[in-house]
Amino acid sequence: MRTLLPLVIALFASAAAAQRYQPVRYTLPAPVFAGDDGETQVQADMGIDVERDRPARWRLAEHRRLDRALSAVRPQRAGSVDAFVIVAALDSDPVFGREAREAARVLARRYHADGHVILLAGSDGTRDSDLPMGSPGNLDLALARVAEVMDPAEDVLILYTTSHGAPFGLYYNDGDQGYGAVSPSRLWSQLSTLGIRNRLILLSACYSGVFVPMLSSDTTAIVTAAASDRPSFGCQADNDWTFFGDALINTALRKPQPLAAAVDQAQSLIAGWEKAAALDPSRPQVAIGAGAGRWLDALERDLPPTTTPVGRPAITLLQVK
Repeated sequence: MRTLLPLVIALFASAAAAQRYQPVRYTLPAPVFAGDDGETQVQADMGIDVERDRPARWRLAEHRRLDRALSAVRPQRAGSVDAFVIVAALDSDPVFGREAREAARVLARRYHADGHVILLAGSDGTRDSDLPMGSPGNLDLALARVAEVMDPAEDVLILYTTSHGAPFGLYYNDGDQGYGAVSPSRLWSQLSTLGIRNRLILLSACYSGVFVPMLSSDTTAIVTAAASDRPSFGCQADNDWTFFGDALINTALRKPQPLAAAVDQAQSLIAGWEKAAALDPSRPQVAIGAGAGRWLDALERDLPPTTTPVGRPAITLLQVK
């Protein structure tokens, strides 16, 4: 019995710490995006990324976290279609941190990307994150690292982002200290400059359909949580998943089915949840280029068996009376 006592004490201490932990708060106005829509779009297109009042020790620790994440990525295997997975939670609300962590596991397993994964995310709601943040600057460096070690002629980037969104693009926010944006123009410019042509882009955010026209190409598959003029749902901080993440990542992509079939299933699930909650349809968007079939066929040739969804269903909080 005595040998169990330290373990019991440790478990209670861990549970108490998790209850005491308070994720970052949002109390101050953003120092950017204060102008009209035109000015906001210009700033987003330039890749705005603002960190304010960060202690020097935090900056050094963040530098080391990012360096570890980038250095861990192994080069591609010649003659093989390798998938390189980047998952980024661009907002520090814990729902995005939880979703990003599990999305990285699901995508890495589905596409056999062990050693080819970069995960950028804040807290999961239980403790401070030991991962680099999903800031626009960190995302740029992650893309550059993948471009450095992949063969653009045969390999594939799989990019999953989860965050709040706006008509100008994806919004980066880490409490009162981190602010920024990734617009369609900015992401297209980075991918084009880096020469990353084969890409599966999955965007979980309101208004994320704004990315489809600019990022669509013959060798691109892009799926977004909403149309360009629609919000998406499930992004409450206490959730484990957004609607899009739960439907596509936590359910459909866990099955050994082609991407197109997985997207169909996810769209059907989301539509059902929205109807049940009396929400306006988010209308997820999908565009799969004809040339993307070549690398999709290669990646989906040996899909792993089905796994069980984890976490609370995204619809749960909306069902609480």
